[in-house]
Amino acid sequence: MISLYNIKAIIKRFFQPSPTVIREFDLETLPWIDQPNADIDGFARQFASRYTDLPYDMAEKLHFWKENGYVVLDKVIAPEWADQLWRETEELIANSEQYKVNIRVDLPDYQHAPVQEARALPKSVLGGKFIKFMDFHNASIIGKKIMLHHSIVTFLEAVFGERVVAMQSLLFKFGSQQATHQDFAYVVSEIPSHLAAAWIALEDVQIDAGPLYYYPGSHKLKKFDFGNGIFFNGNSTHNPNDFARYLDEACQKAGIERKTLLIKKGDVLLWHASLAHGGDPIRNADMTRKSYVCHYSSVSAYKHHRHRAADEPKRYSLNGADVFLNPSLPDQEDIFRAGETM
Repeated sequence: MISLYNIKAIIKRFFQPSPTVIREFDLETLPWIDQPNADIDGFARQFASRYTDLPYDMAEKLHFWKENGYVVLDKVIAPEWADQLWRETEELIANSEQYKVNIRVDLPDYQHAPVQEARALPKSVLGGKFIKFMDFHNASIIGKKIMLHHSIVTFLEAVFGERVVAMQSLLFKFGSQQATHQDFAYVVSEIPSHLAAAWIALEDVQIDAGPLYYYPGSHKLKKFDFGNGIFFNGNSTHNPNDFARYLDEACQKAGIERKTLLIKKGDVLLWHASLAHGGDPIRNADMTRKSYVCHYSSVSAYKHHRHRAADEPKRYSLNGADVFLNPSLPDQEDIFRAGETM
């Protein structure tokens, strides 16, 4: 999904001005699995003892990932975990005046600041469409546990070949209806190719709820040039609509068939930084698509919290992976504690 943070500031933080315009990922820093001669079977054999407790075959999933740019992990998130995360979201909506959690408002023609604290917004807005709860995992222990679930981080650790760091999360109640895009253009880590995402279903996905769609194999397409390279920022001469048009047309020319994601509660879609995807229109206005989206990088590519790039971050660690505590909202960290006993 498109990052809901100040994209220009993030890029400025991580990339110093340079006469070189980035038009493709650096081959030397690509994750091993994206290298031309990646030995997936050899990798899986080498680390076989670490994968015996997984509910999927690691080698099979890695082969599928390399070819298609995504994998689906069936029923890895317990239903009670998904329910608890959504109960906490509903609590925030019902008693929003108590919470500082940041909310992104993408309502058409919205005249106010796009990012505001929950306590500043009316409940009618918080419970409606075009609303995204930003980094709710910082407020929620169960949010952290889902984000750093063993089945998710073990697969991504294999993809990156190093320790996983979770970067951000977004919670949706309704489908995003977002145009086709690739995440790397908006969600930027210090090594741009060290990026992946998880889309976690908090309820069964229905066709009329504006489901996510994706193009298998689109991660191999030539990168789009925004006029100043592959990242969208304040100096770009092309915009997200141009990006979407390019991707849809490139996939059509390449014979890549668009797929619709209709998965069940507790299922997880993991996708590559360059997988083209988006959100279908909502056909039934009353139908929800409760979703939890998390973005991940590696320990060598995401070293500092985006709000305090100069400081050593405080970490929550689980299953051999990390997520940084939010230095800007320390009083909101882990205010939803029910997940401690789950």
